[in-house]
Amino acid sequence: MGGHGFIEGFLKSWGVILASEIGDKTFFIAAIMAMRHARLTVFAGAMAALAAMTVLSAALGWAAPNLISKTYTHYAATALFFFFGGRMLYEAVTNAHAGENELDEVEKELEAADKSPKPGAAAANGKNQLLGTLRRFVSPVLLEAFTLTFLAEWGDRSQIATIGLAAAADVFGVTVGGILGHAMCTGAAVLGGKHLAEHIDERKVAYFGGVLFLLFGAHSLYTGVPE
Repeated sequence: MGGHGFIEGFLKSWGVILASEIGDKTFFIAAIMAMRHARLTVFAGAMAALAAMTVLSAALGWAAPNLISKTYTHYAATALFFFFGGRMLYEAVTNAHAGENELDEVEKELEAADKSPKPGAAAANGKNQLLGTLRRFVSPVLLEAFTLTFLAEWGDRSQIATIGLAAAADVFGVTVGGILGHAMCTGAAVLGGKHLAEHIDERKVAYFGGVLFLLFGAHSLYTGVPE
């Protein structure tokens, strides 16, 4: 039963991340930064942030049933799956992304970050002093990839879905599946770069993700509260 629970949590988490992260903001950040800097460094920084966020989210989800009734957390997670699935399908059908270009938005943010003053002797105080200290021991590119990815992932659909999954499924399976899913998406972004990012059909991704979320919601509803 334990092995079955791990595999179920792993597959659900892996599928949710693939459905949520391809064409997402963190995907574009990795793709664009990999064109300007060493791919391995960008991948390491982005994955450190995503792995940390996955572990944190899974821990929050694991703790939830210990603080709130397992029945409530299970059906709350189920409701989240239906909500995200319905919203993704709605966005796909109505072409809600029309007029928006997240790729351009990310490019502008990265350009602004590159133009921001770097901490030096004259600005060695407060926040700049901390960043300056970190840059002495950590690659500035790795630090930038970590920071931008972590901030973009905070409060994202995949983070909330991971919390919901961990509340209803095996936390270790959810964690490993989530990290592997992030590694695959980030790896594709780093290797494919902007060319791949420009050719992603966001509507098709939204259709696929929406159906997947609804299937997970239906499965969660069918299996009921885990004992």
